[in-house]
Parts: sequence; structure tokens; C-alpha cells
Amino acid sequence: MAPRTVTRDQLAGAARAALGGGRRLKTVERLTGGSKKGVYRLTMDDATTAVAYIWEASENYWPTGEGDDDLTNPFSPGSGLDLFEAAHVRLESVGLRVPELHLTDREGTHYPADLAILEDFPGENLLDLLRSDPHTAEPTLARLADAVAAMGRRHGPRFGKVGLIDAGGASRATSCERAALDFGLYCLAEAASRDKRIAGARDRLEERLRELAAAVRPRAEYAVVHGELGLDHVLVDRDGNPVLIDIEDLMYFDVEWEHVFLRLRHPDGHARRLAVPGLDEERLALYTLVQRLSLTAGPLRLLEGDFPDRAFMRAIAEHHGNEALALVSVR
Repeated sequence: MAPRTVTRDQLAGAARAALGGGRRLKTVERLTGGSKKGVYRLTMDDATTAVAYIWEASENYWPTGEGDDDLTNPFSPGSGLDLFEAAHVRLESVGLRVPELHLTDREGTHYPADLAILEDFPGENLLDLLRSDPHTAEPTLARLADAVAAMGRRHGPRFGKVGLIDAGGASRATSCERAALDFGLYCLAEAASRDKRIAGARDRLEERLRELAAAVRPRAEYAVVHGELGLDHVLVDRDGNPVLIDIEDLMYFDVEWEHVFLRLRHPDGHARRLAVPGLDEERLALYTLVQRLSLTAGPLRLLEGDFPDRAFMRAIAEHHGNEALALVSVR
């Protein structure tokens, strides 16, 4: 669904309640990048800024699918104020920097949808800063490496979405590897329904997924995992500290899941700076194929809606589809 225009008048009351001090909202600017929620920069009449997150159907580009709201599936779409707040609390407890929360509203007091207003960081994200000024970015990258290591050392009682587990719930699968296998099979079916090459190799890809899952030895140690920890999801505060955003997918899971995503997202070498010792090779192999399939199926599904940057999404699906096929020697 295409997002509608959010006006200054619609957010003026929320901005005043969040930032106060006699300030009035001057401008509302949509920021790019979000696919599940609306992200807006609010600028007040004294140049103070903040960011508004809005979770409503008109801001979500993803076509709806069966099981999207099933929190017992660690890989169901992570969206909503409840998941955001739970992740925010957990990351702060680990000692990580996240944007300060100025206001949350789930009662419709200020806007007819779940709303949060947060601290703003108007500069470059860490990936852009590394490209434009590597020297300045270097201390931030080193601090992020410490933060990733700290997340890996903080364990949850069970695996699954932080919002579910911290509320006393449990995931439906019996293990991380079983949940990942189920997700991989789901993504394979989704990709095969949209890509003829994946469909032609479906049996071989399924066989390989099952082989990789069978090789994983049992383990019950669940780290705090961001889920999509690319350096473009890391902002930089005025003191050079890394600030994590897009945190709704936060979960307790195998630490290898995080590091596979980092490797796929940053094959240029930045992921090596964030690596931790002792990763399990069997889990890395399984999660690599699962994430390749996810990064094929997800963009193809997104393209069935009206996501604006269509060439970018097609390129992601094409690249990861090719890499998945290469893992079973299919060209």
C-alpha cells in the first residue's frame, strides 16, 4: 500500500508533547529507507529536530501474508510499537546506544496509529561515514565491534523475538536450527513461485537445506541478535558512539545468524571488523543458505506491492538468487 501524506497539523500535537518548551512544529519530512513503518523528521521552530515512527497499514509496503502476525515464529515480520519498545529496553540493558524515546502513543491520543517520537541523529549513518571519512568513522566501528560482542554475550532464556520471550512466551519451533530450516523452506517455496530458476532447482535446494540442518549439533545458548545489522542501520551520535536503529526484529537466537547477515551485507570486509571468535561452521553454512533464500523471496514479494525503489529490490533478489543457486552448483 502506498503511504499517504502525513501533514504538519497531524503531528503538531505529538511534537509539542514530546519536545515541549514552547516549541512549535515547523516542518515534517519523510525519510527514505523504511518499508514497514513511516519515518519522518520533525523540525521545530527553534531548529530542534526529532524523528517520528508511525506504524499503520498505509506506511507498510509489504503485501500481507499468512502468519505475518505470528510472534511465535522468530522470522515473522517484526513491526509495531510493542516490539520496538521491548527491543529498546533490552538493548539499553546490554549497554548499547539507541535513540532516546521522547514519546510513545498507542492510544491514539496524538495520531490514529501507533506512534513514537525519538531522538534524531541528522548526520550520516556509519556505512556512509566509512565511505566519506574512514578516519572519523574508525573509532565508531571499533565501538560497534564491542557492542556486537556484548550482544553475543547476553543470553536469553529461550530463543525467539525479544518482545515475545521477555513477556514469558516461547517460539513454536524446537530449536534455532529447526526454526531456520522451516523459514528456509518457506522462503524457498516463496521464491520458487516467483522465479523460474529457483523453481527448477527447488528439489536440490531443499535437499541441501535439510543436509545442512542435519549437520548442526544441538545447542541451547541464545544471544541478543539484531537480525538486520547492516552498517546503514547504525547511526553516529555527537560523541562518535554507534546508535542502533530498525530494532523491531531483535531476538534471542544463535549468534551466527547475526554474523551471516553481516557477511552477506558487507562482503567488502567491514564484517571482518565485527567478527567474534568461536562461531560454529555448521550453523554458518545453514544460515547462509537460509538468508540467501530469504533475500531472494523477500524482495520478490515486496515487488508485488508498490515499493518505490524497484530496481534496487530486483537487484537484491537477482544477486542472492544467483548465490543460492551457486550453492547447489546450478547456473
